[in-house]
Amino acid sequence: MNKKYTLAIIGAGPAGIATAIESYTLGMRDIVLLEKDQNHNATIRKFYKDNKRVDVDWKGQKVELDGSIYFVDGTKESTLNFFDQLLDNEAMELRTHTEVQKIRPHEGGFEIMIAGGSIYASYVVVTIGRMGKPNKPDYKIPPSLKDRVHFTLDACGLGEKIMVIGGGDSAIEYAVELGGKNEVTLCYRRATFERANPTNQNDIAHAFETKRVTPLLTTEIVGLENENGLAKVIFSDGTSQTFDRLIYAIGGTTPSGFLQSSGIHEAHGKPVHDDHYETNIKGLFVAGDITQESGGSIALGLNHGYAIANHIIKNR
Repeated sequence: MNKKYTLAIIGAGPAGIATAIESYTLGMRDIVLLEKDQNHNATIRKFYKDNKRVDVDWKGQKVELDGSIYFVDGTKESTLNFFDQLLDNEAMELRTHTEVQKIRPHEGGFEIMIAGGSIYASYVVVTIGRMGKPNKPDYKIPPSLKDRVHFTLDACGLGEKIMVIGGGDSAIEYAVELGGKNEVTLCYRRATFERANPTNQNDIAHAFETKRVTPLLTTEIVGLENENGLAKVIFSDGTSQTFDRLIYAIGGTTPSGFLQSSGIHEAHGKPVHDDHYETNIKGLFVAGDITQESGGSIALGLNHGYAIANHIIKNR
């Protein structure tokens, strides 16, 4: 516990792994990756459906890769395998089941406080993602419905009446995946799915046409109630419907409490950083989808890692 690392990276997603590998490639040693889940890339494992397409150009956003990591289009499974191989080929420490509580300056570096002790490092990079903390609706979710309301597909069975709430790629993919095996409704407050990629837009249009998924568009939910153990959804027009299960896919939020407790400034829902992703605290960086408006681009996360590694090496 008392060993001081050169670099500690909080979060073992694409940006975190890229930061570690690019730093190692440039000659840095004593690197540790801290991941609160049981494996790397927990967001991809939890929130991507099986065989989900994973593109370098996320949402049509063209990104030229800057570093040594050659990432290509693939699927959920091939992407996880890709990162498995990267970690296998480099000598760095990955600590799973390690949740960071707070970061504070300590003797020319940082103390990273975890359950049961602390880890020390000269530099720290925070790459925790937004989807690690999914957005919840503004209205109250009754505690009695905790087994009926979810943010992934893990609890879904067959033959259930399910409502998916959201209008992005994840919501569409969840609805399409569940359609045909369940009675599925997709509820979205807008009339079109402009935020989704073209493939998903086509898929949901086909699901609507074939009646595998029922659209409920331009519709606002104002509340939930427990009706005989099921989830009763109340809409703004005063009507209601009852479902076996609700799946919310309405994005994720920046973990503001953690950032604030560590002294990292925020503006407009994102941590403040310079062109090298260094925060207001010298030696403390942020990377990945926590720095982006909506998150999601693996390629951008890889580039963040490359930029941070180069900046640290040049300024040590």
